[in-house]
Amino acid sequence: MKLSHRQEEIVNIVKIGQPVTSEELAEKLGVTRAALRADLAILTMLGILDAKPKVGYVYLGEQKNFEVIDKVSKVLAKEIMSKPITVSEETMVYDAIVFLFLNDVGTLFVENNGALVGAISRKDFLKIAIGGTDIHKVPVGVIMTRMPNIICGFAEDKAYDLAKKIIEHEVDSIPIVEKIEKEDAGRNQYKVIGKVSKTNITKLFVKLGEEH
Repeated sequence: MKLSHRQEEIVNIVKIGQPVTSEELAEKLGVTRAALRADLAILTMLGILDAKPKVGYVYLGEQKNFEVIDKVSKVLAKEIMSKPITVSEETMVYDAIVFLFLNDVGTLFVENNGALVGAISRKDFLKIAIGGTDIHKVPVGVIMTRMPNIICGFAEDKAYDLAKKIIEHEVDSIPIVEKIEKEDAGRNQYKVIGKVSKTNITKLFVKLGEEH
């Protein structure tokens, strides 16, 4: 199980300046604390870093918790995925924003006739909200990221591989899909059956940490 480039950067920063808080790490790497959550959970569970309450992260050495690694490598997406929150392309941006916060999620997935056609994140909503556009009159289909430009996963994918995708592509969550038999203009269509988010990944590592 190889560390990602960002995880190696985190380790190096902590090595040099320990203890280092998550706020300091986020500032040095130019990302949000939320974006680092999965990375820090992985590094802590592997025994490379340790989190000291009210102090920060410290370096423990290049040791690996092989028992945890072995367990993580066997966990599949279908075992940790949660329910996806979906809307239609015609849903107005204002209504979608309300729906997103009522369900306390970071991303909404957009469907058309049961097939995944797009995704919208909090960042997408923020951009249009501060741009002066009348969000009561613009449907989400106008601002969403469209297929096939969405990073997807399947129920049998390994949770660790999905965690790496979340980190590498800097997304909040990945839709777990299954193929629909019909095709659209020669392209495969997919139905959303779940999602794996940063929260799902963090809960998995916390659970494994408690078990060991």
